[in-house]
Amino acid sequence: MTCSQGVWPAPAKLNLMLRIVGRRDDGYHLLQSVFQFLDYGDSIDVQVRDDGRIRRTSLLPGVPPESDLVVRAAELLRRETGARRGADIHVTKRLPMGGGLGGGSSDAATVLVALNRLWEAGLDDDALAALGLTLGADVPVFVRGHAAWAEGVGERLTPVALPEPWFVVLKPPCEVPTGEIFQDAELTRNSPLSTIRDFLAGLTLNDCLPVVVKRHPEVAAALSWLGRFGEARLTGTGACVFARFEDKPSADAVLAQMPAGYEGFVARGINRSPLLDRRDGNTTGAWPSG
Repeated sequence: MTCSQGVWPAPAKLNLMLRIVGRRDDGYHLLQSVFQFLDYGDSIDVQVRDDGRIRRTSLLPGVPPESDLVVRAAELLRRETGARRGADIHVTKRLPMGGGLGGGSSDAATVLVALNRLWEAGLDDDALAALGLTLGADVPVFVRGHAAWAEGVGERLTPVALPEPWFVVLKPPCEVPTGEIFQDAELTRNSPLSTIRDFLAGLTLNDCLPVVVKRHPEVAAALSWLGRFGEARLTGTGACVFARFEDKPSADAVLAQMPAGYEGFVARGINRSPLLDRRDGNTTGAWPSG
């Protein structure tokens, strides 16, 4: 038996800067970054089941259900809370895989937040973020739902209020496995510590950029093309690149010239995730709006 519970948003994120400032004994890299959400992303339809089964009802080529983060998130929440109900989970993918937009992490966070509410599991944001961290370093920021200055492996978050401009986001015809970048011997791992004030004053470097463009010339080409219209930057380890614009018409005009073979979209940067509004019952309009 199922009970339809509707669509939940899983927004994209941009890393507006990314510094690698050290490495832990367990091999995880210590980071400083700034996350901002976009008003564009995946959609997840969740139906609560009374029979305890957890099923992914959408196809995701190359990703079997048992290794999909949305299924793992649901099973983790059930295991940790003792919930007895299940769920059918249907993901409508808009965000490209291997793009650095946090699609898989955002999907997992949305499942945690949605099922915590629908199963009446009763976990607070701290507990959900801690669970999310076991699934991936980016999951906590999506659970908490606020633009943030991030430290540690990405789990130490300080909310920040940022301008909310428009962005053109492009994905060149390649995927960048995050692991290959962080394992590269040439990756900078000792950047000096910086502050939120440094970022606000214009520090927007991404330490992954030199390694990514060396390994993936398609990313270098995308940065060069987008750089004709504004400051082009890499989000996370890529492959997606982005540039900021003050208004939507300006961004739309650039996207209309996008080279063949690229994927792309225009979206607005937002400081509060629409997932929080959905959780709190404050949603209006369609998702995504971008």
